[in-house]
Amino acid sequence: MSVMRTKSIEQTIREGDEPEYQLKKKLTALDLTVFGVGVVIGAGIFTVAGRAANQVAGPAVILSFIIAALCCGLAALCYAEFASAIPVSGSAYTFSYASLGEIVAWIIGWDLLLELLLGASVVAQGWSAYLGIFLDHLGITIPESIGYGSSFDLPAFLLVAVLTVLVSVGIKESMRVNMALVALKVFIVLFVIFAGIGYINRDNYSPFIPPAQASESKSTMESPLIEWALGYTPSHFGALGIMAGASLVFFAYIGFDVVATTAEEAKNPARDLPRGIIGSLIICTILYCATALVLTGMVKYTELEAAGSLAGAFEQVGRPGYATLISAGAVAGLTTVVMTLIIGASRVVFAMSRDWLLPASIGKVNPKTGTPLKITVALGTLIALTAALTPVGKLEYMINIGTLSAFFLVSIAVPVLRKRRPDFHRPFKVPFSPFLPWLSAAICGYLMLTLPVETWLRFLIWLALGFLIYFLYSYKNSRLAGRTDPQDSGLPSMTST
Repeated sequence: MSVMRTKSIEQTIREGDEPEYQLKKKLTALDLTVFGVGVVIGAGIFTVAGRAANQVAGPAVILSFIIAALCCGLAALCYAEFASAIPVSGSAYTFSYASLGEIVAWIIGWDLLLELLLGASVVAQGWSAYLGIFLDHLGITIPESIGYGSSFDLPAFLLVAVLTVLVSVGIKESMRVNMALVALKVFIVLFVIFAGIGYINRDNYSPFIPPAQASESKSTMESPLIEWALGYTPSHFGALGIMAGASLVFFAYIGFDVVATTAEEAKNPARDLPRGIIGSLIICTILYCATALVLTGMVKYTELEAAGSLAGAFEQVGRPGYATLISAGAVAGLTTVVMTLIIGASRVVFAMSRDWLLPASIGKVNPKTGTPLKITVALGTLIALTAALTPVGKLEYMINIGTLSAFFLVSIAVPVLRKRRPDFHRPFKVPFSPFLPWLSAAICGYLMLTLPVETWLRFLIWLALGFLIYFLYSYKNSRLAGRTDPQDSGLPSMTST
């Protein structure tokens, strides 16, 4: 009855075959790769590159992207090993349940829910902002009373509502729409790269690594935790600026892990999941680095706009028509991100309800759609209201800390499960284990320490709420608690192994 009780891999896989909780296996390696590219390329590529170059790294922001990609790549290898061996919905939550114990799995699931729900809400608001910019270019103005930044952001609400319906219909149908929008988004990014090459001025790359400068002092709550704890003097540019840039552009890579939440819906998970996870990350890294190189070559880093930098760069070189096209691409790009995050959130809650850590009845799969309909509609409603009514603002950092905490624990879980179950077949293995998994955990831990103090305080409050729910409900109702008739489950008797 310990909170560190673990679920065997065999039991985890067996429960995925229960008729009431069985998802349809429809996704191929191409679907999964497109799924990953769809969620990763979003707000980051359209905004964060210019901000990182302008504020902390200069033209060397391309090195920041490479460092962030290496960090995510290590975590991606860990995810790929687990996803190929345990092809069950839930991503990091499911992986940790089989290795680190139930309480750790609960907290990871709780953190993933924070990342995905808040991420979808934030990106929906960003979509509303870009829609307003795009329509302004066309001479159409959304009324301030219902547009971005209003008391009720109607475009953001409607976007989430439409996507929730689409996701509820079925995973394959969602992927068809996702594939079309991802193709448009990638076309826009390639357009930026190839159209921008002709406007590159090599002088803009000098100095490639600007000399370090002291940053303006921040309040205690706004300071990175590591600076506050060790009394560092904040600075930007130089070598430290490149590392600070890596922490900032890390946001642009968030999402590849969502591929693992669809593990149960892959036709051949042992082969296709590693390809989808690693393939999407490689594609996005190449596009990011090329975009950063073109962007800092087109416009001097000191003159880049912190928001809407890609569209702004073409306006600065006298191509406003190109800026309109890029704004349209941003609208399409953010649409796929919101849809993918809704799918990811629903699959995490689905996995937790199937383990009876949440009411089991909400996780039953609709026989017509093959999706967890109740969960999808409930989460979609919550996301739509949050996007429409909440000024998210600085809470965006909560997305980063939720993601990094999951990466950290998954990285640790790889060598733990290798030691506990050396006999279990792993179609894909992280090379140089345990060195690379431990390195991944160390890097993720460092990046967490670079987040503001106020973010850590909010994160601790979220964790405290999660612990409260776990000990009041989940601990007693878990499958591993030995209950044979969980509340609202409607399932046949079953005991843990």
